[in-house]
Amino acid sequence: MISFFSDFISLFFPNLCCACEESLHKNEEVICMLCLNSLPKTDFHLNKENPVAEIFWGKVQIHAATAYYYFNKGSKVQYLIHQLKYKGRREIGIFIGEQMGNELKQSEFFKNIDLIIPVPLHPKKERKRGYNQSEMFGLGLAKSLKIPLSSQFLVRKEFTDTQTKKSRSDRWKNVENVFAIKNQESLAGKHILLVDDVITTGSTLEACIRALSEIENVTISVSAIATGVGL
Repeated sequence: MISFFSDFISLFFPNLCCACEESLHKNEEVICMLCLNSLPKTDFHLNKENPVAEIFWGKVQIHAATAYYYFNKGSKVQYLIHQLKYKGRREIGIFIGEQMGNELKQSEFFKNIDLIIPVPLHPKKERKRGYNQSEMFGLGLAKSLKIPLSSQFLVRKEFTDTQTKKSRSDRWKNVENVFAIKNQESLAGKHILLVDDVITTGSTLEACIRALSEIENVTISVSAIATGVGL
């Protein structure tokens, strides 16, 4: 009876793939299998010396860095991230986080992580959006990897303009010294996985890493949903 009722409801309110907007089949959720199999994965988590890691070389100290998908303008990946950030589709971030977490389990570079920390939004922006998209991604990773997530330690002190369309130098000036750490002693000696939605120049992540690097004996790795580097 419940299955019949669900099928009846789906006639009028079909469950659609967030990437292609075609109807999802049974046992599919958020993104259909066809799209999942065609979205451009980077596989950077299998190679420690990858284009995302190279962004930070000579600037800040990290253990490992990766992004799940390549980001191209007009692509399904861009469409997914747009829906995640601006259309309230937080389930996209959680779902992709779970998918990526399953693959990070196979990587020797992302073992022994103690805590997942999302890049924070300013409280004003988070109230307007209703959630932090990077935290949604982190929640999916946390569920898959069975590692705790906390958004209480890394905070954004100042409201900044969007990074979109800014140059590398302007992006850095926009986020320099805007992040701070609370309760540093609680994170001493931990391996932290810092997570974001998209990596372009890496300026925001670099600023976060500089703040986290003040923690005693900390190890920092980075993961994101997508990146435009390495294409």
